[in-house]
Amino acid sequence: MRPLKHSVLALVVAIIGSSAFAPPTLAAANDPQPNRIRIEYVAPKSPENQEIYQIMKERRALEKMQEIYGAFKLPNELLLRTVECDGVANAWYQSGRVSLCYELLNQIWKLMPKETTAEGITPTDAVAGHFFFVFSHEMGHAMFDMLGVPVFGGSEDAADNFATYIILQFGKDDARRLLAAAAYSYKNYLMNPKVTVPVSAFSDMHSPPPTRFYNMICLAYGADSNLFGDFVTKGYLPEMRAKDCRREYGEVHYAFNTLILPHVDKAIAQKVLHKDWLPEAARPTPR
Repeated sequence: MRPLKHSVLALVVAIIGSSAFAPPTLAAANDPQPNRIRIEYVAPKSPENQEIYQIMKERRALEKMQEIYGAFKLPNELLLRTVECDGVANAWYQSGRVSLCYELLNQIWKLMPKETTAEGITPTDAVAGHFFFVFSHEMGHAMFDMLGVPVFGGSEDAADNFATYIILQFGKDDARRLLAAAAYSYKNYLMNPKVTVPVSAFSDMHSPPPTRFYNMICLAYGADSNLFGDFVTKGYLPEMRAKDCRREYGEVHYAFNTLILPHVDKAIAQKVLHKDWLPEAARPTPR
């Protein structure tokens, strides 16, 4: 009989070499192609979700996400859907499907300012920016999974970085409006300069909302200190953090270009990035 330590070593080597620890092979299963995104507006049963269901369809919200992310070359189809979630405001990615709850969309809608804010954020932009960030966050999870992209660190922070980076690639006007509106969604978490929370609050897989806010606007400032310079001058982003934001953006830029850009159809992406995604639109009258 071989010594026990040799048997254990052989077992460890066998496990490491097995498919249980191998990188995802989904991307190799099929020939990756662009335009592999399907959409579905799942009709809600609850009366309180009927209005937002109709608004989403009229605004063609999922069709826009389908067009924007159609540039990614995927090994299999990805379904984007809006769905009723039994009263829970949530969004998630799982097994080739991104789901966004009508309850969360209603929450976004209710937080929309009734008029243009002092920061210049219109009601339309507030909804579009929040919606786009939330959906793009889940698309980040989808891309990491379907493309076999390794994530070294918290996957939720990585998905936030993915969403922010995508927004920053649009034309300056759309990037500014979308990013500022997405940041505005954290307003209620930042109203008090000091907060007290139980230690268990830091156990969540998501970073605390203020941290997510600062990470987002830091990447924006790091990408273009002129376009987002007022984030610092107006005190939204502390100067101590701002000095490192160019480096932080550079790290995300390098990761995206190394791990994800090879999976993007550049011709389709150029058309997407040069299109106006934020036309002015009046707020629908609630039914």
